[in-house]
Amino acid sequence: MPRFEPFRALRYSSSQLNDLVAPPYDVLSAAELAVLAGRDPHNIVHVDVPDGGDDRYERAAQILDGWVADGTMVLDPTESFTIYRLAFQDATGAARQLVGVVGALEVVDEAAGGVLPHERTTPKASTDRLDLTRATKANLSPVWGLSLARGLSELLRAPDAVVGQVVVDGVTHTVERVDDPARVAAIRSHLAPYDVLIADGHHRYGIARTYRDEVRAATGRGDTPAELTLAFVGELVAEQLSVEAIHRLYTGVAAEELTAALAEPFEFEAIGAPTPATLADMERDGFLVLVGPDGARRLTARPGVFGDVRGLDGAWLEIALRELPQAEVTYQHGLAEVLDAVASGAAVAAVLIRPVRVDEIERTAREGLLMPPKSTFFTPKLRTGFVIRPLG
Repeated sequence: MPRFEPFRALRYSSSQLNDLVAPPYDVLSAAELAVLAGRDPHNIVHVDVPDGGDDRYERAAQILDGWVADGTMVLDPTESFTIYRLAFQDATGAARQLVGVVGALEVVDEAAGGVLPHERTTPKASTDRLDLTRATKANLSPVWGLSLARGLSELLRAPDAVVGQVVVDGVTHTVERVDDPARVAAIRSHLAPYDVLIADGHHRYGIARTYRDEVRAATGRGDTPAELTLAFVGELVAEQLSVEAIHRLYTGVAAEELTAALAEPFEFEAIGAPTPATLADMERDGFLVLVGPDGARRLTARPGVFGDVRGLDGAWLEIALRELPQAEVTYQHGLAEVLDAVASGAAVAAVLIRPVRVDEIERTAREGLLMPPKSTFFTPKLRTGFVIRPLG
């Protein structure tokens, strides 16, 4: 089973964090990034998403070192875990409370077990995160892991020392430092027997593996901080998790070809322009939606067509379009962005899909299965900047 350890965390010295922490780098648009960078010269995006040319990673490292030197960020005096709580309303308006613990998760080899992917990953040519890790020698954004350890949420229920809280877009983010040796030991031992399923951050975890291997090669050691990486681990329970869909955008194929391929396994019904209410109807009534230049169509699976395929919309689409290898797929969470992409011609068509159920995610974990790429979008996103893990 993977190790999950406390560490000496690097944190902002100020308790006023609204202008300092930020969403993860991979969900930020250029406009959002500019707003965050302009709020405060110490906002974490100046390090996590550095601007500039080829020297931007070295500049990010210099900025981070400067913040430590001038007291903007301080290192905890002792090793600790960090309890991270989120209070929010999901897309249906239901109130939810999500809790997990931030610590250092062991970096294991691919297919070695212990830390498991829950979906196939798409290759990324960019070395951005690796270059940033090399330069800053720090884990900036946590991987989001799910544990099958029943009772973890109850173990984390009692509050501890609050070290930060922000309210953003109706979501309350609260972080609490846990440095009492008895509670630290209880958390570590509770998680120790169980695998961790990566919910979000597959690419970050893969970068941690590459960085670990580089450090091993350079030092000849297997006991450096690079053997672990920053991770938030929560319990895999349906009442806490809010999972939304990631829709499919298609290029490289004519809209007519795509429509013809989908017409074989699906029955079509013309509908009006999709709205957020359409997404709710899709979950309730069990259908997908094709969005093309000539309007939208409801897609209902023909009886028996997907009888031996898991009940995942992404898997159904892979089967339906297997005879169109030229079709290139990209992914988009936002409905408005999907509709804009089709209207502008950036995509020839799109398919709106339904969120994956939490019980299907648990099945994935327990049976060692993999979902198609970009099957799940966990919300709300954790903020970057509450906790940084030094590697040097």
